[in-house]
Amino acid sequence: MILAAGLGTRLRPLTDERPKALVTVAGRTLLEIALSRLRAFGVREVIVNTHRYTDMILDYLKANGNFGMRIEVTREQVLLDTGGGLKNAAPFFLEAAGSAQEPFILHNVDVLSTIDLGRMIRFHSHHAALATLGVQDRETSRYLLFDRDGQLCGRRAGRAQKTDARNAEEGQAELVRPALGVRALAFSGINVISPLLFARMTEEGAFSIVDAYMHLAAQGERILAFRADECYWRDLGRPESILHAARDLANGTYSVI
Repeated sequence: MILAAGLGTRLRPLTDERPKALVTVAGRTLLEIALSRLRAFGVREVIVNTHRYTDMILDYLKANGNFGMRIEVTREQVLLDTGGGLKNAAPFFLEAAGSAQEPFILHNVDVLSTIDLGRMIRFHSHHAALATLGVQDRETSRYLLFDRDGQLCGRRAGRAQKTDARNAEEGQAELVRPALGVRALAFSGINVISPLLFARMTEEGAFSIVDAYMHLAAQGERILAFRADECYWRDLGRPESILHAARDLANGTYSVI
């Protein structure tokens, strides 16, 4: 699933007359780039959630032959956030998974990365995780906290003192369960998820997938970190980030598959 329903307010004026998914980087839309990444790892069925400009996205996909994939589009009349948007798409995944319970990828439309999705899926399956989150040791405004076994145990805001477990114990972070060796890592917006998640989520309406992860981690579910420190990653939430990404494409730092 590609999460593309956000308003893209940080990208204005680029999103004044088009959805975030159709903002271009060096002539390629964010949606095309995300689809290309997924297709390179063998993904052939994708669902894309939308809110504004849904018809524009449908026309774009039709004009490009759905990029050789089966693509479903959901239209959210009211924004459901990342967790609510995923839960709304549950029938798509449960139909595709059947009794096999094969994991699926949840990918933000506004990130570029070279994270090895195949390796991430193998890691997820090997460790029998409910969800696996691509994370990096880098600066961010919102950290996820993981214990020494790589299991999610909390979160914290702020760019300073990001890896000191003592700070978490002193109330500078939200810990949802007791943990040793707490480490703060930055979330990439890329997830591998078991369809079993749908039966575990109790939230309704609009909610963040991270909120659901916190609730499930508190119950002892296996929400794991997949370290991707060596990988290229860029958030494309602001116009200046689009310019940086275009330079990365031009100089070969990142390439669209």
